[in-house]
Amino acid sequence: MENIVSKNGKDAYSIAINILSRGSNMKRCLPDGRTIQWYFENDTARLAMAGEDELDIQLWSEEKAIPLGGKLRAGFLSSNSLNFFNLLVALYCIFDELPQSRKIELDLSQYPELVKGLRERGIVIVNDSGVVECTRALLWQYSQLWMNSVIETPYPLRYEVTNNQRHPSRPMIKTGTIYRRFIPALDKIISFRTVAIDTDLEIFHRWMNTPRVANFWEMEGSKEEHRQYLKKALQDEHLHPLIGCFDDQPFGYFEAYWAKEDRIAPFYSADDYDRGLHMLVGEQDFRGPHFVVAWLQSLVHWLFLADPRTRNVVSEPRSDNTKMIAYLQAVGFHKMKEFNFPHKRAALVLVSREVFFDQFCP
Repeated sequence: MENIVSKNGKDAYSIAINILSRGSNMKRCLPDGRTIQWYFENDTARLAMAGEDELDIQLWSEEKAIPLGGKLRAGFLSSNSLNFFNLLVALYCIFDELPQSRKIELDLSQYPELVKGLRERGIVIVNDSGVVECTRALLWQYSQLWMNSVIETPYPLRYEVTNNQRHPSRPMIKTGTIYRRFIPALDKIISFRTVAIDTDLEIFHRWMNTPRVANFWEMEGSKEEHRQYLKKALQDEHLHPLIGCFDDQPFGYFEAYWAKEDRIAPFYSADDYDRGLHMLVGEQDFRGPHFVVAWLQSLVHWLFLADPRTRNVVSEPRSDNTKMIAYLQAVGFHKMKEFNFPHKRAALVLVSREVFFDQFCP
């Protein structure tokens, strides 16, 4: 670390040593299925993934333990290997491994074109001292790290009317896996994919006839009734029905919806691109707060990534479902009010993009 100490003119501490004490070979994944190997040799982090040259990174801080909200500094030793994408992957791994860190200062003085590209995409800023900074809140809004279908240009704005509600036209839903992320705390990969009736009807039917699920969803029925429900959901332009998986094992069913043309719209001032969520966990083995935080954060993350114009995500759990409301509050939602749906007394909860990425993103 002598080169780092002398370069900064003050004491500096290797972050790699702290991470080594927890394990020296970590894995991450990309939405295209590639595995990221992320490990340490001496005080240097090394990142390797298919199709990319290995990248060596030194991490340091002016404090031995990074406080909540603290910042890191990063230098890149494999100068010939540094490019836009593997830099983003490296930043993703660092933030994911050190959740208490909210900001990384980058030594990119030799890469002015790379800095320009990063600034053009809003991934870094240059502070008043001329230092390049990346925050967790900026990086976590770059969809390429978690989504296969990256939206380069938002769907064009054109208005239409549904059920007397004027709203923007909605894009067709993507089939297959739409989000994938490694969860360090669980040592599992979470993913969400669009419902496929032939594949998912059996498990959906079983979940809906589970007493615990039926108590809140009130959708017990035959397999044919559930087939028709899923068919209708897939044809509904304001819905996106999803199956959630841990390590490709289905655990729950979720419906993402556009709030403006949903039944919730009369009960609050819905923005054109607000999204909402209906949620159920069908598998007993995946219940519990550690799983809920993982899938709920990931779902909200995906909803904000799917359209950069989405300002808020809402949900309307039953008002007496205090456990679910507490889970929602734990990832940034706040309870706005209670109101009466025709079929239930509901709580309206909302999280804004700014609050989620600044304080609650994974």
